[in-house]
Amino acid sequence: MPRPLTPILSMVAVAAGLLLAGLPVHAGQTDAIRPLGMAAPTGTPLPLHVGGRVIARNGYQRQWPGTYWEAAFWGSAVDLAVGPGAMSLRIRVDGGAALSLVRPMPGLYRIAAKGTGAHHIRVDVASESQAEPTVLRGLFAPKGVAPLPAPAARPRQIEFIGDSHTVGYGNTSPSRQCSQDAIWRTTDTTQGVAGVTAAKYDADYQVNAISGRGVVRNYGGFAAPTLPEAYPFALFDGRTPAATPGWHPQVVVVALGTNDFSTPLKPGERWADRDALHDDYEHHYVAFVGRLRKAYPKAFFVLWATDLADGEIGREVGKVVETLRADGERRVAFVPVSGLSFNGCDSHPSVADDQQIAAAIERTIDAQPDIWTAR
Repeated sequence: MPRPLTPILSMVAVAAGLLLAGLPVHAGQTDAIRPLGMAAPTGTPLPLHVGGRVIARNGYQRQWPGTYWEAAFWGSAVDLAVGPGAMSLRIRVDGGAALSLVRPMPGLYRIAAKGTGAHHIRVDVASESQAEPTVLRGLFAPKGVAPLPAPAARPRQIEFIGDSHTVGYGNTSPSRQCSQDAIWRTTDTTQGVAGVTAAKYDADYQVNAISGRGVVRNYGGFAAPTLPEAYPFALFDGRTPAATPGWHPQVVVVALGTNDFSTPLKPGERWADRDALHDDYEHHYVAFVGRLRKAYPKAFFVLWATDLADGEIGREVGKVVETLRADGERRVAFVPVSGLSFNGCDSHPSVADDQQIAAAIERTIDAQPDIWTAR
């Protein structure tokens, strides 16, 4: 996804008080990132290319996963202004290895580039932000650095809709047993299904997914908006409408059903039995895809499912696709996925599983010869 303007940047994690994880260290790296503090003056704002759902409010407020910002500059460094809220960021300069900046305090951070010249920077949110919105205030050119025009929007666009399997929940964890903090820290949307698939096609992408949510029933039957109920809003407040001008994805990838079916019904839930839950799920999933079709009249839809819950999830998604086709929908495919290890936190897909899922989705996309020309 990053489009480097110069040779790959060498970077080093030297930043007192910051939690930097997973950065490979090479000879000659110095001061890749340096905190400047809250009182440091901000320079000239860099024009940005923004991916994902954001609200321009004192910077960029966001809550859905997978948000990213890209900019270009001439010089040897750029300043990143971080606002409130817990975020795990991945920062790449000139397409180099990712520098992880985890739970940074609000303030200004100087990101070094390798030598003076034209550089490209990309900042991705890797973590999930269900608890609260977070803010990134922007990227700024300090004294002696010149802003360059923002990188252009990519002609290819993919939207990913789903639950924890789409978020990348705990996908980098070395163990299935994780604390809540470990889940948060090992979640990496950039290495999940969305990040991997978008990178394959050099596509801009949105990740409109929330762990634990289903089509009509959330995990264990807990009370919260389902994914289709939360989907129309830019934040998880149920009040702020989502609006992304210029967003016309050629591909929409949806994975919903794990939370509807992975736990047994409990007394007091509104479905009399499993058959009633199936009927409700199928009806509402078909209706949700219908609403997406109205928003994206030329998109190709990929609905995928694992073989969890003894195949119940896959069977139900297959029925949804059958109903859509019977109703005249032709630009849709069902992608069943099996053979996953589920070695991530709480038996979620691992990074290797995410790559396997992405490969299955990519085979379906590649089988559609006109998929990228439809807008």
